[in-house]
Amino acid sequence: MRDRPRLPVSPEFWRSPLRGPWFTSVLGLVLLVGVTVLFVTGLLSYAAYNPDLSPVNDTTPGKGILGFYLFPWPTGPVWLYRFTQGLHVTLGITLVPVLLAKLWSVVPRLFALPPARSLAHALERISLLLLVGGGLFEFTTGVLNVQLDYVFPGSFYPLHFYGAWVFFAAFVAHAVLKAPAAVRTVRRRRGVPEAGVREEDDLVATRPDAPTVSRRGALALVGGGSLLLFLTTVGQSLGGPFRRTALLAPHGGPDPAGGPNGFQINKTAAYAGIDPAETGRDAWRLVVTGRTGTVRLDRAQLLRMPLHSSSLPIACVEGWSTADQWWRGVRLRDLAALVGYDGDPPDLFVESLQRHGAFRHAALRANQVADGRSLLALYVNGEELSPDHGHPARIIVPAAPGVLNTKWVARLTFGDL
Repeated sequence: MRDRPRLPVSPEFWRSPLRGPWFTSVLGLVLLVGVTVLFVTGLLSYAAYNPDLSPVNDTTPGKGILGFYLFPWPTGPVWLYRFTQGLHVTLGITLVPVLLAKLWSVVPRLFALPPARSLAHALERISLLLLVGGGLFEFTTGVLNVQLDYVFPGSFYPLHFYGAWVFFAAFVAHAVLKAPAAVRTVRRRRGVPEAGVREEDDLVATRPDAPTVSRRGALALVGGGSLLLFLTTVGQSLGGPFRRTALLAPHGGPDPAGGPNGFQINKTAAYAGIDPAETGRDAWRLVVTGRTGTVRLDRAQLLRMPLHSSSLPIACVEGWSTADQWWRGVRLRDLAALVGYDGDPPDLFVESLQRHGAFRHAALRANQVADGRSLLALYVNGEELSPDHGHPARIIVPAAPGVLNTKWVARLTFGDL
């Protein structure tokens, strides 16, 4: 028996009996559905941040035509962003074993010679390289950002946005070329070719090693890995007792204890550089600017205004969310009326006392300001906000990403942005 070739360009280098059209096709069809959902929910996340609708929130200003789909993000249902972003992050992590298994199953094709047998084959190889590189980039940056919390400060959003378009373009091209054959392959029983259909055999080992597990067993192993990741991630979005299972998710584990303010915190007052002297009753003032000028309000004056309550969650781009919390404060549209907007309120520019971290400033669209559930919150669950939850006042808006619910609010400017 000859020794195994040392170079991966030789077909005999690859000896696993698991590789083959059926195994690859099953994984490919799972990714066809999963990656499509990931791409759509990712685009929705960018729409929720209102890029291109407000330059304040636009983290990808050079996107051009790639922003064709953007629209004002709705305020209802209140769990909308919690659902779409929770689905995006949980599904992305769940698909990691499927992606790795799929890449492993087709790795011999990356070394096949000659590099291109025809123009069509060359296009297929280019799409495959972009697909593999783009897939690894998108999944790696996404998982790192989720687990390490802004591991790409100032650059993650454009990197992930443009990378997603490159990856999905290659994904669509590859799917158009391969999906029909994959469907036919999966439908065939026991690998028996249909009449007139040529079986792809470039993935089948020419000198396979003895099998240690069946292909169905290997799929079960991949599925088990995905199920494990799902169970240790999804609780961050479901909340309640399921949060105890979110061991691999940021802010996972049991709900924080500690009374009315005992729920998940993304960034603390210390991290944001909040000086307690600026937030005290005697020092803090809210500056509200609009059509008729500027109004300065202390906490006592805000408390004399009509107070309203909203039951709303906080949902973050990393996929975690809180349960609904009971917020109480002054409606944003009532604050707009103080500075000359008695009818439909305009857009709003919010500034925070925060010194460190992203989104020290944020923009809210007119539809968000007009919603009666959008508050400048002073209380949560019947108690004053804690410093880490934004004392003395924070924004809370239904269905908005958590970073737009600005904490430690110092100034509100109403008007076209």
